[in-house]
Formats: sequence, structure tokens, C-alpha cells
Amino acid sequence: MSLAHGEQIRTIEEHVDVGRSLNWWGMIFFIASEALIFANLIAAYLYLEVRGLQNPNTLWVLPNGEHLDWRFPLVNTIILLSSSFFAHRAGRGIASGNQRQLVWGLVGTIVLGVIFLGGQVYEYVGLYGGGFSLGYKSFGSAFFTLTGFHGLHVTIGVIFLIVCLIRALRGDFTAKKHFAVEAGEMYWHFVDIVWIFVYSTVYLLPLLLH
Repeated sequence: MSLAHGEQIRTIEEHVDVGRSLNWWGMIFFIASEALIFANLIAAYLYLEVRGLQNPNTLWVLPNGEHLDWRFPLVNTIILLSSSFFAHRAGRGIASGNQRQLVWGLVGTIVLGVIFLGGQVYEYVGLYGGGFSLGYKSFGSAFFTLTGFHGLHVTIGVIFLIVCLIRALRGDFTAKKHFAVEAGEMYWHFVDIVWIFVYSTVYLLPLLLH
């Protein structure tokens, strides 16, 4: 009887370990709500862009008559997507108790995230210098709202990962207690995936439409 009872307890414990925590589901709900916001912004951008095709006076081009350059943002896109590899390494590292892998994974993610933000600022400065600003037709407001909103999310992600890095250096995380790192990884993969849709909508789609 005691042996059977012990086996039953172990079975229950294994079932609990496999299940997702309430915090995990809360993070999923938060990411889903953020995804809906981005979906609405992208839909609005597409609507304005398609409407611009019907009127040559509202055609979405820069003040110099050219389309947005897609090559530099492509490099920036590769940098951001590469950061997901380091975020994944950090998460898998702490899950196995590897503190060193956690720290270097977080450092790599943060560095590439900062480079991406720097590239976005560099692009903004160049566009503003060419007369393309937030007040330039509906194109300007839509472009800077969508890309800027994503940049804000990347900034929040970088700050959160920096906090995780500080805590990691203090030894706050263990193989069984590291939800902050898991949440940071989930959020980072989210902003990376969203950027694929933003980049495709803002930089690549106009080349196909025109």
C-alpha cells in the first residue's frame, strides 16, 4: 500500500512539473494583447497605403520621390533576429543550471538589441534630414507611429533584460527558479517576430505594389 501510495505521489508531482504556471499563462495573455495592438497598427498602415495607390497626390513616397530604402533596414532586421538566438541560449542555459550561458546569452541579446535601436535612430535622423518627418502627410505619421511603437517595445525589452542580467550576476536565478528570464525570452521572441511583419509591410510591400 505504501509503495503504491508513493508511486501515486510521484505521478502527481511529475504532472505538476510539466504543467504551465499561472505566471506563464499571464505572460501569454499579455503578449497576445500586445499582438492585437500591432495587428491593428499594421492593418491601419496597409489601409492608408492601399488608399494612397488610388490617388497619385497621396502616393506614399519620400519627399525626394523615392521609396523607403529597404537595404539598411534589412541589415538591422538580421541583427535583431540574430539576437533571438542569444535569448534562446540564455533561457536554455539557466533551465539546465548553466549560469555562464545565461549571462553571456543575456549580454549578446542586449548588445544586438542596442545595435538595432541605434540603427533605427540612424535611419530616423537620415529621413528627417531628407524632409521626411512625423508631419509629412499620412505617410510620415503612419511610418513613425508603427516603427516607433516597435522600437519602444524593443527598448522595454532591453531594459528588462538588463535587469535580468544584473540579477543573474547576483545569482538570483536557479534551474528551478528563473521565470523572469523565461518571460524576458518570450517577450524578446515576440518583438522579433512582430518586426518581420513590420519590415515586410513598411519596406517590402511598397516595392511589390508599385
